[in-house]
Amino acid sequence: MRTDTIAAIATGMSNSGIGIVRISGPEAVKVADRVYRSKGGKKKLLNQKTHTVHYGYVYDGSDMIDEVMVLIMKGPNSFTAEDTVEIDCHGGMLVMRKILEVVLKNGARAAEPGEFSKRAFLNGRIDLTKAEAVMDLIQSENDYALKSSVNQLKGKVYEKIKELREKIIYEIAFIESALDDPEHISTEGYPDKLKVIVDELLQELSEMIRTFDNGRIIKEGIQVVILGKPNAGKSSLLNKLLGEEKAIVTDVAGTTRDVLEQFINLDGIGIHIVDTAGIRDTEDVVEKIGVDRARDKAQNADLILYVVDSSKNLDEDDFKIMDLMSDKKSIILLNKSDLNTVVSLEYMEEVCKDFKEDYVILNTSMTKDSSLKELEDTMKEMFIHGKIDLNDEVTITNVRHKEALTESKDSLMLVRQSLLDEMPEDFYSIDLMNAYAALGKIIGEEVGEDLVNEIFSKFCMGK
Repeated sequence: MRTDTIAAIATGMSNSGIGIVRISGPEAVKVADRVYRSKGGKKKLLNQKTHTVHYGYVYDGSDMIDEVMVLIMKGPNSFTAEDTVEIDCHGGMLVMRKILEVVLKNGARAAEPGEFSKRAFLNGRIDLTKAEAVMDLIQSENDYALKSSVNQLKGKVYEKIKELREKIIYEIAFIESALDDPEHISTEGYPDKLKVIVDELLQELSEMIRTFDNGRIIKEGIQVVILGKPNAGKSSLLNKLLGEEKAIVTDVAGTTRDVLEQFINLDGIGIHIVDTAGIRDTEDVVEKIGVDRARDKAQNADLILYVVDSSKNLDEDDFKIMDLMSDKKSIILLNKSDLNTVVSLEYMEEVCKDFKEDYVILNTSMTKDSSLKELEDTMKEMFIHGKIDLNDEVTITNVRHKEALTESKDSLMLVRQSLLDEMPEDFYSIDLMNAYAALGKIIGEEVGEDLVNEIFSKFCMGK
């Protein structure tokens, strides 16, 4: 691990009231002293107590850059567990950059993305789940995501993983002790006892893995793509969902030429919604590009909203759209139900039954708000499994955590099979250790340097 002194701007790179330049490492206070002058010009930061605030100025040589407040937090009682100094300055981008430049010129190195959090992890200040929760907290887009990140930051995931690992390591220790000293430690009846414990562990792991479906939706939101032929009502639907006129709506077919992406919050759940060009065969080069992009977006969708003009018969373009939906969750909206319809709900059910399973068909009209409420309720029902309760439940939102939990579960399944096959005790120990190690990956006790670097490289600068 590098132990030099690092610095970075810790606030957003935009003009604001306050900006923070953070310095961390063994020379943090000395570096700050080289650029700081107190109001009277005599106070040295090196002589000050930890967790104190000091008023003064930052200078580059003889040139004053800004009036500042300086916070001193000496290790190990800081976020990084190292000596840390934060310079609170005025939040202009030029001011912050100049202060950072003079700090770097006086002995600090520019921090890499996530390096402050990485040092906190490597110094034992936080575990890996808390480090990842910091980034999730910053990126939260809805109330559920925010609360989930706070719970993880408070250590709920860490405590649960620690509890499971303690149960597993206890059994490993017993088996190893019994193998080393069979005269004094009997394993008679132990397989039956271990089977009960393994079944309980498998149940707990399964429940945690099951929360990932909700957890992913909480963290990332639902990727929703609106498909349909030109003039079916796609852009009107987008505007209804947004509650404002974002998409141009006309009676001219092919008005939407490109994808239009927007974000909405649906009762605390993030919805990334994409309006696309109407899908049809066309000779128009620009419109054709839009149609191709619509097809690409459909491939990565969690949910497709297929808008059908129910006042017109289905044609070849409709069946091409339905082909794009064959392996996707879909809501089929029979739009313009307030007009004379030729495509009924019963007819659409008959058309879809042979090639789709996970779909819902709704009669809608963009002129009626009740249709929108039914659509919103259906969207939530399709993605939220049970009630989202973040008060006590550990919710898994990180795919890395899910993979490690699955790996641990697979190892415990091998233990269970060995017990059923009445295999020797050393077989149990090997797979129990693999389950223990897999859980350790979540909290950072069984991870290599490459993975640590990859995780923290995704963090923002200054964090």
